[in-house]
Amino acid sequence: MAEDELLTAGCTPRLSSQVSNGTSPQDERTTSLLVFAFLQSCPHSRCHQELEVLGHELPVRAAHDDELQTDGNWCSHFREGAAETDSETQEEVVRDIARQLAQIGDRMECSIRPGLVAGLAAQFRNRSLSEEDRRRCLAAALEQLMQLYPADVDHEKTLLLLTMLVAKKVADHSPALLQDVFHTTVTFINQNLLAYPGPL
Repeated sequence: MAEDELLTAGCTPRLSSQVSNGTSPQDERTTSLLVFAFLQSCPHSRCHQELEVLGHELPVRAAHDDELQTDGNWCSHFREGAAETDSETQEEVVRDIARQLAQIGDRMECSIRPGLVAGLAAQFRNRSLSEEDRRRCLAAALEQLMQLYPADVDHEKTLLLLTMLVAKKVADHSPALLQDVFHTTVTFINQNLLAYPGPL
């Protein structure tokens, strides 16, 4: 099927039918951190400035005035959550997962064709589309990409990685769309992939 046919406002892929009953604030913070850390960890990103702005608006924020730690990782923490130690431990686990996914994603990036990225970017620029429409178009693109992988791959992990990788590619294509792409991606993951099991 042609990419422009997939990326129309009325697309209704199977993935979009998997909607949860809602997520807790903790789930949303964890997903936000995972996607944000993934985008930060991706090499060759073209939207560093937009990521910095986004970081100040999330339930995750960089500590120490966004300074880098000596190991090159951003030092950040949850604004809300349980005890600070538990929060920092959970955050580091999530960041480790994000770094692993970013490394794998760097090798998979070539599977995402420029036409698919441009089509999704056009959909995100279309202000007549609702958030739900954007999620449907993201799901349609992901469904197409998943067909490129063998049936025996871990479906959940592959879909999670591709979801964040597509978000990165669209944000790199059109950095001004980063916030919209980020929020759609977080919502999509919470609705479709909330049961992601943990470290790779």
